[in-house]
Amino acid sequence: MKASRITALGLVAAATLWIFSGHLLPRESAESNAAIRTNESEGKKLFRVGVTETSVVPHSRKLVLSGRTEADRRVTLTARTGGVLTELRVRRGTAVKAGDVIAVLSDEARESQVAQAKSLVMQRRAELEAKRPLIATGANPKLDLVNLEAQLEAAKAALAGAEAELDRGVVRAPWAGVVSDFTVEVGKAAFSMAGADICTIVALDPMLAVVEVSERRLAGIKVGDMAEVRLITGATARGKVRFVAKTASQTTRTYRIEIELPNADGAIPDGISADVSIPLAPIAATSVPRSALTFSSTGDLGVRTVDGNGIVGFIPVNVIEDEQTAMWVGGVPDGGRVIVQGQDFVREGQHVEAIPAAEYSVSR
Repeated sequence: MKASRITALGLVAAATLWIFSGHLLPRESAESNAAIRTNESEGKKLFRVGVTETSVVPHSRKLVLSGRTEADRRVTLTARTGGVLTELRVRRGTAVKAGDVIAVLSDEARESQVAQAKSLVMQRRAELEAKRPLIATGANPKLDLVNLEAQLEAAKAALAGAEAELDRGVVRAPWAGVVSDFTVEVGKAAFSMAGADICTIVALDPMLAVVEVSERRLAGIKVGDMAEVRLITGATARGKVRFVAKTASQTTRTYRIEIELPNADGAIPDGISADVSIPLAPIAATSVPRSALTFSSTGDLGVRTVDGNGIVGFIPVNVIEDEQTAMWVGGVPDGGRVIVQGQDFVREGQHVEAIPAAEYSVSR
């Protein structure tokens, strides 16, 4: 038991000395580490990295947003007068032109009212023509002329009102479009249709591509800019930005953007998902491979570079546009040598051997 205790005490004492050795022994300074690295580099081969020389060029950015198509105009037709629905002259999906008859309501004595109003106009006109000579010769007072002319105008107004009421019995398309839905059917509407919905018409030409843009990405988008639209079906279209909202949505804090697309053949449907690509103003940027981006020891996104003396450095960058094969970034100086191969195996301040990326691939 005595030997076991001595052994345990010895282990505890050794562990204690090992823990406190880090505080008692002097630490290596940055200069000594650099000297060690220099000495090591003089004694063995430098680590090779593949570099490419970059250039800063004006890059035309593209803002890609997800949205949907939307009909330019949409209206629900309603009956403007009383009567029973007697005829529907279109079906769901029918293309109509402005003025085409959609539905017809029962007459409800409107034609007879027009005929009566026409007869009254003829009567008032005949009375005026018959008494005009008598008034001119002084046989009748001049005041009769004013009364007869007023009665004729009142009869004309009554005729116009009767004709307007007759026209309300026929529901017409206000503009060209496609009938999308019906809310009534002939034979099931044996009641007065005054104020009742009949059908919905949507205008498909032009078609709109609608997207919502955050306040951070709104700058640079203006009315008249061209935009590319790719539908979920794979079809593409090109149009102009016709509307940029000046106020944000209260719920999403985004701004509505509308792109007008020609759609004379109606090939673009309403309400389909679409990706909209809007070009922005060019900005100075550098193209680097996606794999060249890395993080520094402090967590900053950037690229590692090599100076003329072969010393590794780090440059923070900001991503301007992400493409499939490359990244457009800002912050890299013109003519900089960016490490594109081996960047994850070196650190800042290390002395390396930099060779062109093409030769690096061959040498590996």
